[in-house]
Amino acid sequence: MKVILYLIRKEFLQIFRDRFLGKAIFAVPVVQMLLLVPAVTFEIRHVNLCVIDRDMTPASRELTGQLEGSSFFRITRKTFSEEEARTMMHRNRCDLILQIPEGFGRNIARGIPVPVQVGVNAINASNAQLSWGYLNGVIQNYNLNRLKKGAGMPAGVQLQQVSLSNRYWYNEMLNYRHYMMPGVLGILVLAIGFILAGLNLVKEKESGTIEQINVTPVKKYQFILGKMTPFLLIGLVDLAIGLTIGIFTFGVPFQGSILLLFLSSAVFLVGVLGLALFMSTFARTQQQFMFTGFFFIIVFVLMSGIFTPLESMPLWAQKIDLVNPMAYIMRINRMIMLKGSGFHDLRNDLLALVLIATAFTTLAVWRYRKTA
Repeated sequence: MKVILYLIRKEFLQIFRDRFLGKAIFAVPVVQMLLLVPAVTFEIRHVNLCVIDRDMTPASRELTGQLEGSSFFRITRKTFSEEEARTMMHRNRCDLILQIPEGFGRNIARGIPVPVQVGVNAINASNAQLSWGYLNGVIQNYNLNRLKKGAGMPAGVQLQQVSLSNRYWYNEMLNYRHYMMPGVLGILVLAIGFILAGLNLVKEKESGTIEQINVTPVKKYQFILGKMTPFLLIGLVDLAIGLTIGIFTFGVPFQGSILLLFLSSAVFLVGVLGLALFMSTFARTQQQFMFTGFFFIIVFVLMSGIFTPLESMPLWAQKIDLVNPMAYIMRINRMIMLKGSGFHDLRNDLLALVLIATAFTTLAVWRYRKTA
């Protein structure tokens, strides 16, 4: 145990001897949380709309008026030219093209269904679906108002119909920051632990200082534990910084146990550090490790479920995610922070993280070679 403590002390001295690295370790989580939590969102604030109104009647103007009154839509252009509208969409000056045909008002007054054409810019599929959903909601309200007028009812009176009420659980206001912040915390811990630990070992290889350790009677498991422990502690400190910023700056709720969150993150970090040290035993230069490391980080993050649900991924991707520690910590963070889930609810995910951490650490110890 005394040997491991000496190795940990050596690692801390080596880390903070580098002034830039010592400052970056604590500055990076602050900047990352302040930038990513409000910036990474699928919410749409404004949808630029181009209207081709070939009818120019009170009925068509009422429809465009309801669109203008919506908080989501902004009519950037009204034209009679379909070619001009397509040119605007081609230049990204509008997201939707609404075409109201001639005879719209006359047919509406007679009770004849009238088709309107909507062109949606679907380069971003998520934005396209949300934009279409917003537009569909406005048109449904327009139809409901027309029904009330046809029945001779005041605008404020409700039609007798099935009433549907809903309640959103765990994120009642649908605040996207509350959904993204637990995921950003996972990315923060992954990046700090994975990159710093791997580069630290490879840097010693390049400088030759690792040879001084190799000629000592230090055992392989002691060396790996000495390398992992400082970055485990640094990762947990960065997690605390990020969590504090999320709660007090962005008002993200925390419903569960903070001890369970840190316990889960510690197990996750052990797995990440084990993989980083295992990979660094193959790399001879920092450039080699960075290239391989960024590949794994990108795969881990994109397949973690931070942007798309795991259930919507193909079956082969879901099987790959069984060894992706980010997928487990992403789910654990959200369940603890937003749902208030306890150990009983998370035991399967925690067990999977323990198995992954044990496997990666064992591989790192096995692969490391003490060569003088």
